[in-house]
Amino acid sequence: MQSFDLDKTDLLRIKTALEADDAELENVLKEYHASEIAILFEKLQQEEKERIINILPADVASEVLSEMDEEHGPAELLVNLDPEKRTEIVEELDYDDATDIISQLDEEDQQEILEDLDHEDASSIRALMTYAEDTAGGLMNSEIIKVNINMDKKDALDEIIRQSEEMEEFYTICVVDNNDILKGILSIKTVIKARADARISDLVTTDFVYVKAELDQEEVARLIKQYNLTSIPVVDDDMKLLGRVTVDDIIDVMEEENTEDILKISGVSEDEELSGNWVEAVKSRLPWLVINLGTAFLAASIIRTFDDTVAKLSIISAYMTIIAGMGGNAATQALAVTVRRISLSDLSDKQAYNTVLKEFLVGMINGAANGIIVFIVAFFYDANPMLGLVLFLAMTGNLIIAGLTGASIPLILKRVGIDPAVASSIIITTFTDCIGFLLPLYLATKLLLKN
Repeated sequence: MQSFDLDKTDLLRIKTALEADDAELENVLKEYHASEIAILFEKLQQEEKERIINILPADVASEVLSEMDEEHGPAELLVNLDPEKRTEIVEELDYDDATDIISQLDEEDQQEILEDLDHEDASSIRALMTYAEDTAGGLMNSEIIKVNINMDKKDALDEIIRQSEEMEEFYTICVVDNNDILKGILSIKTVIKARADARISDLVTTDFVYVKAELDQEEVARLIKQYNLTSIPVVDDDMKLLGRVTVDDIIDVMEEENTEDILKISGVSEDEELSGNWVEAVKSRLPWLVINLGTAFLAASIIRTFDDTVAKLSIISAYMTIIAGMGGNAATQALAVTVRRISLSDLSDKQAYNTVLKEFLVGMINGAANGIIVFIVAFFYDANPMLGLVLFLAMTGNLIIAGLTGASIPLILKRVGIDPAVASSIIITTFTDCIGFLLPLYLATKLLLKN
């Protein structure tokens, strides 16, 4: 299927169909995939969404809701539907998707929806709601294909066929004992190709990857990527099988985590939705800007300390802003690379050391290269080779500091248990601004203005 890009033509078609009768609207909607309708919902009013959901078959409507971002209100849409239609939709949802949507509602609405479901569905969703949403338990779907280790091929195939009737797709078959303890995994291909008299105990792979329900979602994503898995079993502390996390859930996690890291590095709280209003944006960003203002005053105090130097050599003011700005850019580059490395894997002490050493060398080389450029400018434009030397040393020094802090600060914060994406940029900006002003002013004072 080709990717769908929302344009005015699609939106106009839906808007026009909404003004017609239900039959015309239904015909138009048939031309769109559920994920495409979910994208179109971002531009529609609440009552328009409700009308469309009521017209769509329950299986399609459930897929639309599962594809919607939380910020666009799938839970609000669900809770406002007729109870009968709502129940049909929830029963079509995978348990993990149903849990994600219902968890967005207040407790009263949650209970109202769950009470309308049959006992098995309601119990499964309630069990999933007990796990934190950013853990393997919060991601997993409790619907899973499993067979007993004592079965033979025929009985196992019969059981797989029976269980798969309630599932859209599955990748791996879990093998359990009589107490539901996970013993291993096998593929459907292995079962089909086995001899007619084969037993599951002879086919099972006992060297397999699994996760505990409390494991953080980022670590789950790392394991699935590392071992090229399509799904991974989830167990409790006693190895009892609880469910599975599939690769499509992990894709959502990776997008969420990457967005979160980008926002944090930029000084924006993860609580601010990308499409949120201006009030949410101000509440999210203002505290970080106030902190930045404090660090700016610290940098300004350095300039005040060298008032005499600035008064006697005013040209230094223009150059030191360049040096500070270059340091900030270089530090951001080092920070982005380091935070990304941390997010992909926990760095060993040796890897952390090599990361800092690499950024030190990169900072020194880039600093010297840019320092030569400012030296040449000062030499020819200002006819002052000593000023060029001061600027060369200051530029080189500040970019070395930028590389060191950009790499080491997030590693230190990670070591002490602080999210490096949250606080690193503030600390690093302070270093590069302060050193970017201090070095040229101090060196100018000592080398250019000495008696």
